[in-house]
Amino acid sequence: MGEIAAASGRSRKLTPHKLPPPSPTEPCVITVTGWKDPALTEQGKGEALKGAQELKKYGYTSFDLAFTSALQRAQNTLAIQLKEIDQEGIPTKKDQALNERDYGDLTGLNKDDARKKFGEEQVHIWRRSYDVPPPGGESLELTAKRVLPYFEKEIKPELLKGKKIIIAAHGNSLRALVKELEKLTPEQTLELELATGVPLVYEIDEKGAVLSKKILE
Repeated sequence: MGEIAAASGRSRKLTPHKLPPPSPTEPCVITVTGWKDPALTEQGKGEALKGAQELKKYGYTSFDLAFTSALQRAQNTLAIQLKEIDQEGIPTKKDQALNERDYGDLTGLNKDDARKKFGEEQVHIWRRSYDVPPPGGESLELTAKRVLPYFEKEIKPELLKGKKIIIAAHGNSLRALVKELEKLTPEQTLELELATGVPLVYEIDEKGAVLSKKILE
């Protein structure tokens, strides 16, 4: 049986329910990061470390392979977690197939700027639709169409060999993986919330079906 442990890394994209309280000199701004490549934030580093500590707590400290995206925030998340569980040096594959969703013309804009430029209704459609992409970008459906072939070609064969795999990627690329593993509908996938840095652990049988799922927090 194979196992997957997966977690996402935080950049400057912050979810509203996790925003720290703003100070008078440092207002909080929510921006869309997508394929931009900022470094992992201090908050993200802390979340990655906490996730690794949860892996240790539950005994997930021995992996055969690691996969991550071409973006440094995911790579940094992986590096922090592998160091904490004494797994530095295991074979690691980096590929842009696991990158975050490309938000196209929304990239770098905060919520208010996006609404001013494109209209509130249109922005809402892009954010809540499974198959409608923003201009120059990807829908969640298109994101899944690049993530899942990579999973089938590179990751799943290793799982079927009984390998233990750790993945550090992004909210939407991991959503695509979860959709496949749990056989979710597009509507269920849209509602899926993945907490930053919190590991998901799946036990996979010899046919690729999920035997169990654990959220380590």
